[in-house]
Amino acid sequence: MADTLYELLAPSLETTGAISELHPPTLDSTTSKYLTRLSTLSLDSLKSTEPQSIAQSSHLTLLSLQSLSNRSHKAFITSSDNLSTLQTSIPRFARQVRQLQDAIPALDGETIRFTSTYSKVVENPILDRRKKAMQLARNVDRLSDILELPTLLSTAVFSSSLSSGTPGASTANCSSALDLYAHIKRLQTLYPTSPLIQEIVLQAESAMKDMTTNLIAGLRTQNVRLAAAIRTIGWLQRVAPELEIPRRDGGAASNEGAFGGLFLVCRLANLVSMLGALDPLRELADQETQRRNQNTDKERRSSASAINAIKWSEGHQSERFLKRFIEIYREQSFAIVSLYKNIFASEPSDSTTSMQSLDLRQMGLRTKMPQASRHDPLRVLPPAMATFPMHLVQLLTDTLRTYLPNVQDRSSRESLLTQVLYCAASLGRLGGDFSMILTQFGESSDDEDNEGESPYEWEVVMKKHRDLAGRLEQLTSGTAVPGSDGASRAAPPVWG
Repeated sequence: MADTLYELLAPSLETTGAISELHPPTLDSTTSKYLTRLSTLSLDSLKSTEPQSIAQSSHLTLLSLQSLSNRSHKAFITSSDNLSTLQTSIPRFARQVRQLQDAIPALDGETIRFTSTYSKVVENPILDRRKKAMQLARNVDRLSDILELPTLLSTAVFSSSLSSGTPGASTANCSSALDLYAHIKRLQTLYPTSPLIQEIVLQAESAMKDMTTNLIAGLRTQNVRLAAAIRTIGWLQRVAPELEIPRRDGGAASNEGAFGGLFLVCRLANLVSMLGALDPLRELADQETQRRNQNTDKERRSSASAINAIKWSEGHQSERFLKRFIEIYREQSFAIVSLYKNIFASEPSDSTTSMQSLDLRQMGLRTKMPQASRHDPLRVLPPAMATFPMHLVQLLTDTLRTYLPNVQDRSSRESLLTQVLYCAASLGRLGGDFSMILTQFGESSDDEDNEGESPYEWEVVMKKHRDLAGRLEQLTSGTAVPGSDGASRAAPPVWG
C-alpha cells in the first residue's frame, strides 16, 4: 500500500521539488512508515489535522536545529572547514601512505642491521662502554667508599700524630690506620690491574710513610716507656715489613731484623739531643781546656807551689759539665739497653764474638776471626746490640779524655771517676760492665800533662768503690764479701 501510494505521489513530489537529482525517488523506512500512517487516516483528518501536525513537527524540528546550531556552531564551523580541505587532505594522505609503504623495506633492513650489530653474541665496544657505564651507576656507592679510603687513612695517621701523648687514642688511631691499609692491600690483591686501585695504593703508601715517620719520631722522644716502645715497634713491623733482614738460607737474621738498630739509633739521637742541652756548660769547659793548653808552658816554668795553686783553682766548670754529663749518660744508657733487651728477646748467636771482632779492636784489643768468616762478604751481620755498646763507651771515653784533665782537684776527680764506676756497674747488671776499659786513661802516665791520671789514681778509686760495694752487699745479704785484700773476683761480664 505504501509503495502504491508513493508511486501516485512521486510526480507531485518531483513537481514541488521535494525530490531532487541528488536524492532519487527511493522509498526509505521513514517515508514508508509515514505513507502507511496516511493510509489509515480519513479524508477529513487529512484535510484538517494532518497539515497542522506536519506544521507543528516542522516547527519543533526547526527549534531543535536552532538549539543545536547555537550549542555546536564551533563544531559545525570546524567540520565545514575540514570538509572544505578534505579534497586536498585525502590525496596528501594517500601520498604519505605510499611513502610509508616504500620506506617499510628500508626500515626492515635497518632493523636487521641494528639487531645483528648490537647483538649480545657479537662483541661491540659501544655495548661494552654502555655496560661499564651501567655497572658504574650500580656501584657508585661502593666506588665512593673506596675513593674515601686514602682520606680516612690520612686522617687516622694525622690523628695518631696529634694524640701521641694519649696512649689510648693513639693506639686506636694507629690500629685504625693499619686496618685501613691492610684493607687497601687486600683490594690490590683482588684487583691488581685496576688503575683506580693502583692510585689508591700509591696514596695509601704515602700516608703510611708519614705514619712511619711519626712512629720513628715517637721513638726519639724523651721518657719512652716500655709498653709504648713495644707498641711502636709492633706497628713498625706491620707498616714496614721490608725492614726484616732475611738470611741466605731463607730464615731471619735475628728476631729483631733492622728494627733493633732503628730503635738504638732513635734512642741514641735522643741521648745526643739531651747531651746537647749541656752545650753552655760544654763551652765553659772548652774555655778551660783552651786555657789549660795555653798555660802548659807557663806551668812547666813555674815553681811547684804555683803549679799546685793552679791545679787547685781550675776545673770547676769542667767538673760541673762532666757531673751532669755522666748523670744523663748513666740514666739514658741504662734505659736504652734495658728497653732493648725487654723489647727484643735474645736468641743464641755469636753476638759476643762479633762484638769483640768488630769493636774491641778499636780499644786496642785483638780478637781473631775465622778465616772463612773474615773473607765472606755476605756473612750475617751481628745484632745491633753487639756493636752499639762500644759506641756508647766511646762517647763517654772521648768526653772524659777531653775534659777530665781540666779537673785538678783530687777529690773532685775521684768523685767523677766514682760516678763513672757507678755507671759501669749499672750497665753491668745488663751485661755491660766497662770499668776495665776505662783504665786505658792510665796508659799515658809518663806524660806530664796527664800527671793526675796515673794508674794509681784509678786503682785507689776502684778499690774504694769495690770496698763500698762489698759492704753494701754484706749489709743486704748478711754474707762476707771479699774486700780489697787481693782476693780473686769474677771477671766483669761482657755485652750480650
